[in-house]
Amino acid sequence: MRLLDRYLLRELLMPLAYCLGGFILFWIAFDLFEQLDRFQANRLSTSDVAAYYAVRLPELVVTALPVALLLALLYALSRHARHHEITAIRAAGVSLWRLAAPYFGVGLVGGALLFGLNEWFVPDAAERAEQIKRRRSPDAEASSLEVARQVAFTNDRERRAWQIAEFHFRTAQMLNPKVIEFMPDGSQRWLDAERAGRVNGVWTFFNVRLYRVPAGANAVPALLLQTNTLARPDLTETPDEIRSELKISRRLGGRVERAADVPLRELLDYLRFHPRPARGDRPWLYTKLHARLAMPWTCVIVVLVALPVGLASDRRNLFVGVAGSIVICFGYFVLGQLGIALGTGGHLPPWVGGWLANVVFGLGGLWWTARLR
Repeated sequence: MRLLDRYLLRELLMPLAYCLGGFILFWIAFDLFEQLDRFQANRLSTSDVAAYYAVRLPELVVTALPVALLLALLYALSRHARHHEITAIRAAGVSLWRLAAPYFGVGLVGGALLFGLNEWFVPDAAERAEQIKRRRSPDAEASSLEVARQVAFTNDRERRAWQIAEFHFRTAQMLNPKVIEFMPDGSQRWLDAERAGRVNGVWTFFNVRLYRVPAGANAVPALLLQTNTLARPDLTETPDEIRSELKISRRLGGRVERAADVPLRELLDYLRFHPRPARGDRPWLYTKLHARLAMPWTCVIVVLVALPVGLASDRRNLFVGVAGSIVICFGYFVLGQLGIALGTGGHLPPWVGGWLANVVFGLGGLWWTARLR
């Protein structure tokens, strides 16, 4: 790494840490004052409160990181411009894009961080935080993250339907499962069991009754087998795939609009189960898929937008740049949500709805940066 890159990174990372840390401390303090009565009513200890904010922290980082990066870039670039350091660097033969290379590197690292947090930590953060709030309550019940009741899903790829009275997410244990298999000749095979679980990587059913239902509207099920234990290695659905299927079906039914609420792996699992989703579900599913792919690039878009604003700040007041960054963030957020809403509603192609804000602000930043001298 060149000496210039190290210098530019140092001048950026310090204000970035201050901005991100300030956002986090401000949010925790504000939320703590708001939630303090409930924490006391639920008899939460200090460790419980710390665990609560640790669970909520990734969600805040995802929201605050692009804004903090924008403010830090504007601050760093304006300082360089005011002290004529940008002019000196350009006079030494360093192009504008080469000068911005460390900033784009930070944007790529930030995008990877956003993707990782959104994929593994953010989707269930709110519900896990509520679970922590209720953990010492005497009437606390198992949350929907632990147990799902009266659930059903269909594996169109393998032509199977599952109906489960109770599914435990952590252990993959099932109560009263029923597996319906649709045979090529039009008949069906029903598997009814008292409970089921994974044994040595194989779905194993207990107190089983196996029926065959001939093709026809009024066909009577015929008992084929009754046994205490039945292993079914041919059932290819894994516990992780079932968890993803149940989560995406719940979100699909509720039409959750926040892209971060639907991890990419769950969308891909659902589309593997349903290669031809219902016509009314396609815009929602594919817009969410494109929005998930577009989200990690937010930090790179921030760099593209901040470069022309920050480099031109030698003739402007610093507060003008801060006010401009607020307008930019607001516009990006509004356009992103508008694109997702229009895409999920079928008014725009899914890829346009998912990438709209990134394309508009990215092309705008490229055009504006290219015009700088």
